[in-house]
Amino acid sequence: MSEAGTPLLELRNVHAGYGAIPVLRDISFSIEKGDLIAMVGSNGAGKTTLIKTISGLIRPTEGDVLLSGKSIVGRDCAEIVRLGVTQAPEGRRIFSGLTVEENLKLGAFARAGKTEQILREDLEKVYGYFPRLKERRSQLAGTMSGGEQQMCAIGRALMGRPLLLMIDELSLGLAPIIVEALLDILTQIHAGGTTVLLVEQDASVALGFCRRAIVLETGSVTYMGTADDLLADDRLVKSYLG
Repeated sequence: MSEAGTPLLELRNVHAGYGAIPVLRDISFSIEKGDLIAMVGSNGAGKTTLIKTISGLIRPTEGDVLLSGKSIVGRDCAEIVRLGVTQAPEGRRIFSGLTVEENLKLGAFARAGKTEQILREDLEKVYGYFPRLKERRSQLAGTMSGGEQQMCAIGRALMGRPLLLMIDELSLGLAPIIVEALLDILTQIHAGGTTVLLVEQDASVALGFCRRAIVLETGSVTYMGTADDLLADDRLVKSYLG
C-alpha cells in the first residue's frame, strides 16, 4: 500500500528504448492511488514502450520507476505483478487455444498464497464484471469476438489483484458501442478501488472517460493535467491531438 503522500507509481527522468534505439526521453510523472488517468499520443509516440518499462519488460537506461515509493527497476516481471501492477496489452494477447477460464487463471499465475478457493472467488468477481465471460468460460478464447477477447484480457489482468491496472489500446479494432460497454465496466472496476491507467491512441475515447491526462509525443511528456483542461484549450487540442 502507498504511504500517505507517496504516489502509487512514480517515474523519475526515465530514458528507455530497444538496444541502441532510444524511444523514451526524460519521462517524469506520478500516478496517485485512486487515479483514473489517460495517456494519449499518436502511433509511435512511445506509449507501449512506456507500459513495458513500467511492467519490467524493458529496463530503463536512465532514471527510476517507483511503486509506493520503492524502486522496481531490475525486478522480474512476475515480481512486479505480485507487487500489484498488471496490464491488458495492446492486441489483447490472449491464448487462443486455451479456454476463457484457463486464460483467466493464468492471470493469477504469479500470485503467492493462492488456493483453489481464492481462485474461485476471484473468478466469480471477474465474472461479475463480465457475465459474458462466465457464459463462455469453457469456450476456446480464440473463437470469441474482439470485444469478448478484450474482456478476457482485462479479466486476466484483474486476476492478479492489481493496485494499478494498465490497459493498452482498449478501443483498438472495436465498434464504438463495444468500447462504451467496456468503459462502463472500467468505471465499476475503478469504483471498486483499482487505479486505472488507460493508454489510447484515440484521444476522444480516453479523454472523455478519464479525469487526468498525460500526452506523450515522440517519447516525451508534453502535457500533464486534467482531461477537462486539455479538451477546453483549443491550442492544446490542436498542438497535441491534431
